[in-house]
Amino acid sequence: MLFDKFKRVKAFVFDVDGVLSDGNILVTEHGDQLRSFDIKDGYAMQLAIKKGYSMAVITGGRSIGVKKRMEGLGITDVYLSVNDKSAALEEWLAYRGLTHADILYMGDDIPDLDNMKLAGLPTCPADAVEAVKAISVYVSFCNGGRGAARDVIEKVMKLQNTWHEDLAVASI
Repeated sequence: MLFDKFKRVKAFVFDVDGVLSDGNILVTEHGDQLRSFDIKDGYAMQLAIKKGYSMAVITGGRSIGVKKRMEGLGITDVYLSVNDKSAALEEWLAYRGLTHADILYMGDDIPDLDNMKLAGLPTCPADAVEAVKAISVYVSFCNGGRGAARDVIEKVMKLQNTWHEDLAVASI
């Protein structure tokens, strides 16, 4: 049952482009790539970290800005420039002592399929590609970069009774 899968989650793994950002990339004249992140996703992510959940970001992108944003939220396990997302996931699981069944994975496109097939709870934003939607146990009502991460984190934490107001909010 879906609720049981949400209740079992111990850790979250997110792709960036199309999941934590809307997938639109602005490129400056100097070649820097700029992304936009949803502040409500950021709040939920930092709260989950404070409540003891493990979290990783695995992306093929190389943006130092992404790394800085994630670290600002308390996420230290940020994998950039990843060509083999499955290898990165296996490395992270071993490092954290987790199993595939422990994780909620949110992806949006073909490079995420292998990891989603392994995850205990494969999820995606509303605007994910059809192949990803087809294997997702849960499809968020939110688009990528527009609250999809908040949606799944909040569901997990509410079902596990860990979603409580946090008065010491990090800089989100």
